[in-house]
Amino acid sequence: MTGIDDLIARQQATSDQVAADASGAMIICERLVKIFSVAGVETQALQGLDLVLRPGELTALVGASVSGKSTLLNILAALDRPTGGTAVVAGHDLLTMGPKERLRYRRSTVGFLWQQTGRNLLAQLTAAENVMLPMELAKVPRNKRAGRAAALLGMLGLTEHADQLASRLSGGQQQRVAIGVALANEPSVLLADEPTGELDTETADDVFAAMRTANSETGVTMLVVTHDAGVSEQVSRTIAIRDGRISTEVLRTRSTDEHGQQALRSQEYSVLDRAGRLQLPLDFIETLELKDRVRLALEPDHVGVWPDRDRVPTTATTKEAG
Repeated sequence: MTGIDDLIARQQATSDQVAADASGAMIICERLVKIFSVAGVETQALQGLDLVLRPGELTALVGASVSGKSTLLNILAALDRPTGGTAVVAGHDLLTMGPKERLRYRRSTVGFLWQQTGRNLLAQLTAAENVMLPMELAKVPRNKRAGRAAALLGMLGLTEHADQLASRLSGGQQQRVAIGVALANEPSVLLADEPTGELDTETADDVFAAMRTANSETGVTMLVVTHDAGVSEQVSRTIAIRDGRISTEVLRTRSTDEHGQQALRSQEYSVLDRAGRLQLPLDFIETLELKDRVRLALEPDHVGVWPDRDRVPTTATTKEAG
């Protein structure tokens, strides 16, 4: 069974229900807002974003450079504070935490994996020493650090490199060590910001395979920001963010036909938020030249959308949306 097969088998039963029921969720964002003010000019990076991730999910987050995905990641990592709304991670309310609680949260509840290896590791330490450092800062007993580091490096295929300096490792090896660093204190959530962005395709595949292994063996919830289509296609759920809100989700399922042949099925959905808003895909908007306002028609089993210039069938219940 391949990595994506295994992931789908474990997550398919829960992914379809994510938006319907937030009970037991690991990450809950409701109408999350973040406003930046520079030189008196306000920019709304997040505009009422809703998101639910369940324990153990491995999810990709994609979007343009100004879509709000980095802002969301920084808020979930407690590196930044939201302006309004709700953000709860593993039971921690990120809007109300004080400085000491935020520090404990970053050390024990959430792990973070940066794109740049220099931000993840200390070059003058060995791979094992890098993994043990977060445990030392969290005051994990000395006799437990080495065993935990050895177990993590073994899981990531790095046992033979444990005593090598980080500066002597390849880029892919460094990122795998960085996964170990992020998991050192047994966090509930691992957040990764373009973890394969500086790697070639083959090395990126190895790093992401290590992340899948870590997700499978530790049960940690992972949210991975990526521009790499090859990465986003290796998870059962890919979330797209646009203009500060979740716009679409792609859910991937494995099915078997009457001949016993397996096939991977991908279905893209537009996301309806709690305020009843959804974002139409850009290619739909451009193809139909939709702008300013559209007409909606309520049919027995679907909603029709027409450009304002077109005539809507008179049999439908119609309304304008502007």
